[in-house]
Parts: sequence; C-alpha cells; structure tokens
Amino acid sequence: MNWLYNTGIHLYSAAANAAAVKSKKIATMLKGQKTTLGTLLHELRELDRPIWIHAASLGEFEQGRTLIERLRKEHPERQILLSFFSPSGYEVRKNYDLVDKVIYLPFDTPDNARALVEAINPSIAIFVKYEFWGNYIEQLHERNIPVYLISAIFRKGQIFFRPWGGFMRHILTLYRHIYVQDENSAKLLASVGVTNVTVAGDTRFDRVTDIMKTTAAINGIDRFNNGKGADLIVGSSWEADEEKYIPWLNANPGVTFIIAPHEFNDKRLDTLRKSITGKVMYLSEWEKIYADGKTPAEADDVRGIIVDCFGKLSTLYRYARMAYIGGGFGAGIHNINEAAVYGIPVIFGPTHKKFKEAADLIALGGGFSCHNKSEVTSTLNNLYTNPTLLASSGKTAGDYIKRNIGATDIIYHDLFE
Repeated sequence: MNWLYNTGIHLYSAAANAAAVKSKKIATMLKGQKTTLGTLLHELRELDRPIWIHAASLGEFEQGRTLIERLRKEHPERQILLSFFSPSGYEVRKNYDLVDKVIYLPFDTPDNARALVEAINPSIAIFVKYEFWGNYIEQLHERNIPVYLISAIFRKGQIFFRPWGGFMRHILTLYRHIYVQDENSAKLLASVGVTNVTVAGDTRFDRVTDIMKTTAAINGIDRFNNGKGADLIVGSSWEADEEKYIPWLNANPGVTFIIAPHEFNDKRLDTLRKSITGKVMYLSEWEKIYADGKTPAEADDVRGIIVDCFGKLSTLYRYARMAYIGGGFGAGIHNINEAAVYGIPVIFGPTHKKFKEAADLIALGGGFSCHNKSEVTSTLNNLYTNPTLLASSGKTAGDYIKRNIGATDIIYHDLFE
C-alpha cells in the first residue's frame, strides 16, 4: 500500500496508544486488537473459509445485519465471521448468536493485514459503508478473495475525488463490486473510472422495517398516557440536544414524552430527571409496576419516561406521535429511519450532511432540521398544535421508508445466488 497511507496508519495507532492512558474506551479497543492478533489467530485458522463481514461500529453493523440474518436463514451451513473496529460495536455485539465468531479488527498495517487475512482465509469479504482499509483489501485482492462494499455513499468532497487522492482511488479499484445508496454516488465513482457499481439502496431501510414487524411490545407502555402514547419521543439524546428541547417541555406541561439518552450513568439520569417539571419515571420503574398486568396508582399523572436501559429505543418509537433524534448538535444525527418507519415526523439538529435520508425527508416534508433552540421550539410547536401537519408529515416519513426497502435482496441475490 502507498507509503503515505501506511505512515498515516502508524501515526493513528500511536495516537490511539497515547490516548488510551486517559480513555477507557480506546484502551478496551487496543486490548481487543491484541487479543485478535494473539490468542484468537489460532481459532480463526480453524474456521472453514468463512464469510467475513466487517462493520466499523454499531450503526454499520445494523446495515449489515439484514444480510447476516438472510445468510443464516438461507445458508445455515456457512460460517460467518463478524469484525468491528470500534468498541461501541464490538462490546454490544460480541455475543451476537447469528455469527460464528466476533473479533476486533486490528489497525490496518501491512503486517496486521497479512497475518489476519492469512488466518481467516475467507471465501468472501464484505465491508459496510465507509470501510476503506487499504492493506486488508489489498491482501484479499492478492489472494483472489472477492471483496465487496455495501450500503456505500460518496460525496464530492471526499479524498477519492480530489487531485491528490490517487492512492485512495486505488483502493476502490480493488473491490470486486460496490453497492451504493444513490445515483449520485454511482456518478461520482464513474467520474474517477470506477464502474463496477450497482445502485442498490441502503440496507438500513430493510432493517428498520424488520424491527417494526418483529419487535415485541414493552411491558405497560401501551397504557402510558391513558393509552394515547407519548406526544414526543427523543432518541439518542445528548446534553446539547436537551438544552434545546427541555425548555419547550417545561413550558408545555401537558406534553407527554419518552427520552432515551445516548449514553448514561446514574448521575446523568438523575440530572436529566430533575431538569424536567412534572412526574417522571424511569422505564425500569414503569415496567416493574406493570409486571403483574394491573394498572397501578403509581402510574397516575406520569407525564414522562426516561429510558434507563439499552436495546429498546427502536421499539419505543411506535408509542409516539413525533420524534426528536439526537446528535445533530454534535458529531452527527443518529438513526432517523428507526423513527420514520412508524409514520411519525422526525426533528433533528443541523449536523446531518452525511445522511442522505435526512436530506430526502427534509425535501419531502417528513423531516425537519433545526439550527438552534428557537427553531427547535418553533418546529415542536408547529407539529404539536397542528394535527393535520403532524399526520401528513408522519405519513410522508413512513411512505419514504416503504419506497426504499429492498437493498438486501439485491445484494444477497448478486453475491450468493
């Protein structure tokens, strides 16, 4: 691989090792990588030419998950290896039972790539969305192992389309085929000579649709607000989001809500609970008092529920009339499709340029981007006080999801049938 690329990888690794002194998350990642290159190499050699699927983190895993589930159903005899780069993916899915092995992907140095690819010896490798690890892909290519990129999306400003991006363009030529989310990505790739491309769409639409169809009800939530559900649900909430929407909640005590913080501990949950006026319960408390199937007096006059556990947000969206999706006043919005699939409008902050579905929903009228507290307040007021707007924008969001399902079928049929 290009010497400049390899130098960048080594500097990245060195920076991570330095940061691990203060960051438990990074330290966990580095420990996992060492395990992969140490004790796990022997176990990986015992796999029988597995299908290797790599996802950077949890969001990319959700994009690849529909393909994994389809493979396990149609080809139970095939072995599947799942790898993650980020702890936020590995630590949540390290015991995922639909694959044969879950590992950390070590830094993409030439030696690491050679050792790992030789040990795995996959029959096929599938990378999800943004994964352009040059040495790994080069090792696979040299061994004539087909490697694919799925649910990819490209933007004009990326290094591939810059005059100095030749070494990164080279990586694109090593994929056997690239499955992109939209026509714009296909045109950008064609502009640099990459034409082994199919516009398949985004597998996340298939995933959220599967969740909507298969998730079980959450104990007692169907009785929240006398069975009417929440006026507002906030998914993956950060403090920067709470500064914008909590004043609106406090100014409108009749609004019912469910809030799911993105990350939390006891102190964070307690601070959030105390910041909101009215009677508020944690989800664990709510489920506990409804465990016997009765309607307890403790549930009277509860206007809000704060989610104090993981894994339930995608189901909770079904119990609300509009959604605010967090992250848009920070690094980037979280999954808006999880909410839109239930036919409710989605509101989010300004950091959404990397997400095609955000731009699409804004243009269609099913999504609303806000740049500050004032715009959040105005948007919430407009939707809350206008049932016609609420219903029409929600339908628009739901219809958008329905029109975009099917990417998994296209990729599966191409690669495995």
